[in-house]
Amino acid sequence: MEWNKGVTLALDGPGQYRTITTLQEASWALIEDWPLEDGDALDKALIVFEAAMKGKKTAEAARLAFIAAAIEAGIDIKS
Repeated sequence: MEWNKGVTLALDGPGQYRTITTLQEASWALIEDWPLEDGDALDKALIVFEAAMKGKKTAEAARLAFIAAAIEAGIDIKS
């Protein structure tokens, strides 16, 4: 599920930006690369991602949940 607008964030370290453009990329980032093991926004993002994959939430809802989880984790986001 592709997003209308990618999210560019420093996921690989300070100043090392990567752009996430799909729900699948975001899911892998949360599972493989996320600096936090748990958090309210992280938990919500995972729930929204699952709902989006089932067609019960929009791609934009998943994108916004991903951004909230990044903010919670202290990951720098380029606007």
